Amino acid sequence: MWALFIWVSLLLITITHWVYSWRNPKCRGKLPPGSMGFPLLGETIQFFKPNPTSDIPPFIKQRVKKHGPIFKTNLVGRPVIVSTDPDLSYFVFQQEGRCFQSWYPDTFTNIFGKKNVGSLHGFMYKYLKSMVLTLFGYDGLKKMLPQVELTANKRLELWSNQESVELKDATASMIFDLTAKKLISHDPDKSSENLRANFVAFIRGLISFPFNIPGTAYHKCLKGRENAMKMLRNMLQERRKKPRKNPSDFFDYVIEEIQKEGTILTEEIALDLMFVLLFASFETTSLALTLAIKFLSDDPEVLKRLTEEHETILRNREDAESGLTWEEYKSMTYTFQQFINETARLANIVPAIFRKALIDIKYKDYTIPAGWAVMVCPPAVHLNPDKYEDPLVFNPSRWEESKSNNASKHFMAFGGGMRFCVGTDFTKLQMAVFLHSLVTKYRWEEIKGGNILRTPGLQFPNGYHVKLHKKVA
Repeated sequence: MWALFIWVSLLLITITHWVYSWRNPKCRGKLPPGSMGFPLLGETIQFFKPNPTSDIPPFIKQRVKKHGPIFKTNLVGRPVIVSTDPDLSYFVFQQEGRCFQSWYPDTFTNIFGKKNVGSLHGFMYKYLKSMVLTLFGYDGLKKMLPQVELTANKRLELWSNQESVELKDATASMIFDLTAKKLISHDPDKSSENLRANFVAFIRGLISFPFNIPGTAYHKCLKGRENAMKMLRNMLQERRKKPRKNPSDFFDYVIEEIQKEGTILTEEIALDLMFVLLFASFETTSLALTLAIKFLSDDPEVLKRLTEEHETILRNREDAESGLTWEEYKSMTYTFQQFINETARLANIVPAIFRKALIDIKYKDYTIPAGWAVMVCPPAVHLNPDKYEDPLVFNPSRWEESKSNNASKHFMAFGGGMRFCVGTDFTKLQMAVFLHSLVTKYRWEEIKGGNILRTPGLQFPNGYHVKLHKKVA
């Protein structure tokens, strides 16, 4: 009896000590305020709750109100410092490779691949970035402009003959087909397998509780990745067996790199890179475009100003039927500096960015311990009323005097620092060219408003239907 009592007492003491240690982690300094949540789970369940509003996710907003702009938590078993502070967030980006390095939870690396570009560092990351810039750099985009315009015109013509169009899915399909053609020469009409369908399954479970059990969204997400990777691997192997005489896409370039003597590029890294590029290019851009059209529908004055800029381009042409030139594209100042910036601010294409502290870091009164994750929260920066008056209101004119077209302390729609999104200019190209074709040739009416379900990772503007009508010349 006494032995049982002693064992039970020891077990209770051990559990109590473990729970105390979990809730009060060691730190050589002062940790930010916050809660570590329940043992093992942390605050993961609260973090993954959907956000039915256009505002900052409740998980973040409630804790900022209680603890301030910097707080600690625990997500999927990992201690995390969450930053909604513009200065700290900017510091984190600028100290990449010195105080911090890119890091994502295991659930993310399982989804995107252990060798995905976000998980690589130093020379390997710079090497892959330079590879991607062969496609999405200045020269590549200049060559791509006519094809992007042709694609936009064809899809808009097709949609105008339909009773209505669900914009998120339609724009995602358009952008995916264009990107897949440039990357891997994929033609959905000639392929026996639906590559995009695997990405759709992948996306639906991307931000979900990480239970890999048949029937769960996370399991379907992993299966979607597995199927997409199988298709990409088969394509790569087929190309390596039968190399093309005239390289014409990014896959050809990747194969050349893999076959070079002494190359550091492996097939696994190449396939993970291709997967991430296909995902990022169509999901984020289609999201932003759908919201942009919704904003235009709700604000006739903004639509009028945007249309005037693009119709001026047509009036100044010698041949009104000729395609967009690079000079015309670069002249779209209102489109880029105000309209797209404001859309990106509210769309929050990059809702959470993770880094890991390499050393103990002192910031103001707090210490960020080495090994802890840091989550930068761009939506909290973009919706900060101290910086943006009426932050939930779509107001492109707020950018009139601003010079923040890229990353800054108060605008990080495409990340920041050395990991500033390499596809930013490609996204802007697709948006600007599509909008040019849309506002100069069509008018539209909203058929169904749809809904926007925001999660800590992505937004889904589903069910937004419009009917397109050709403008009378």
